[in-house]
Amino acid sequence: MTDSFLTLLLAAIAAAGFAALGIVLWRSRHPAAPRAAMIAELMQAQRDGAARLEAMIKMLADRQSQVQLAVNERLDSVSHRLGDSLQKTTQHTAENLHKLHERLAVIDSAQKNIATLATEVTSLQGVLANKQSRGAFGQLRMESIIADGLPKGAYEFQRTLSNRTRPDCCVFLPDKRPMAIDAKFPLEAVTAYREAKSEEERKAAAQRLRTYVSKHIADIADKYLIPGETYDVALMFVPSESVYAELYEDFDDLFQRAHRARVMIVSPALLALAVQMVQQIQKDARMREAADQIRNEVARLVKDVSLLGERVRKLQTHFNQASEDIRLAVVSVDKIEAHGGRIQAVELETQAENVVTAPTLKLQAGE
Repeated sequence: MTDSFLTLLLAAIAAAGFAALGIVLWRSRHPAAPRAAMIAELMQAQRDGAARLEAMIKMLADRQSQVQLAVNERLDSVSHRLGDSLQKTTQHTAENLHKLHERLAVIDSAQKNIATLATEVTSLQGVLANKQSRGAFGQLRMESIIADGLPKGAYEFQRTLSNRTRPDCCVFLPDKRPMAIDAKFPLEAVTAYREAKSEEERKAAAQRLRTYVSKHIADIADKYLIPGETYDVALMFVPSESVYAELYEDFDDLFQRAHRARVMIVSPALLALAVQMVQQIQKDARMREAADQIRNEVARLVKDVSLLGERVRKLQTHFNQASEDIRLAVVSVDKIEAHGGRIQAVELETQAENVVTAPTLKLQAGE
């Protein structure tokens, strides 16, 4: 704005200078004009230039005021919009930061859970790496399933059989024969089978897994199937659904061999189902025992009801006899009351005769 004002001022001065120069040049071409007239014209031109300059300055001042007012209005509008924009931006930034903090808190919590899970997985790997710890893990899982599904007294852990063997668990059936359950976890063989990179390694790992599981099937059949003492079928518990699924999918011959040896390979889900079936069988047996007791009690109840009928009939006979005796007694009472009534009637007639006679005699004496 200041640059435009200076430009207009310089333009006005230049115009006045050019006007004066034009007059001088004109006078130089006409030397006959008097000197005084030339001076007067110069002064008049100067006054006209000053007036024009003053008018231009005034116009420039008005223009500057208008420009200043417009600039101020524009600045106020821009400042207002800028303030609103900054406020909205600040609010939006604060909301985003709040959401970011919440997500960071969630991420931090998830990271802690992941760290805890990683620690637990590492601990579980350490447990499963040891063969004895792995066996204890399978036995604990089996015990939890058995204890959750059967009442106390329906099972026993580490029961010693007649051949000095001790299965992990014995479940008692209604005929009191125990069904043996033994927990096995062929993790090493399954891991080697899963991690085999070549076909030869896979075949070797599969053969190793078959040998391992077949040995356990044979041991269970030899140790825990005792004729006349244990149930005809024993269970081999595999405490991992994934391991059981892989065995069932790729090693059907092992299941056929186990079936022939009267050994059932079960997963945690199948063991829970078997426990529910045993529980239902025991419940049915208890109901049958209760039914026999109910029949005996009903027979005793029928006998007591028959005895009660005889006693009620005797009581009815006595009651009928008592009713007849009461009827006869009532007849006797009626007769007695009749006799009493007649006697009372005779006494009343005598009293009436006495009452009538007495006044008559008194009147006669008075006369």
